[in-house]
Amino acid sequence: MSNFPDSPKGWAPSNAEEVAASQQLTLTPDHWNIVEALQGYFKTHDKTEINRRELTDALDEKFHSKGGMKYLYKLLPSGPISQGCALAGISNPSGNVDVSFGSVV
Repeated sequence: MSNFPDSPKGWAPSNAEEVAASQQLTLTPDHWNIVEALQGYFKTHDKTEINRRELTDALDEKFHSKGGMKYLYKLLPSGPISQGCALAGISNPSGNVDVSFGSVV
């Protein structure tokens, strides 16, 4: 686990642990990698311009070697964007309000 240099102000790993516990998730190193990737993405992009599709593509590319979005849905079954953003302490991008959006379950 890293130090999360791109985390939102006031966020701590314990916040993600609380969210995970409330959603019956056991955090693995890959979950922490998703958190770090999302925080980094939001830190380097204009938050008013981020859309769900671009973020989905970025995550799919980042985790392509492990199976992309199919793999991410195994880790975050309610949606890599929705659950990932909740764990990372960031708001869902516009157009991604339904936690089951795009579910492959």
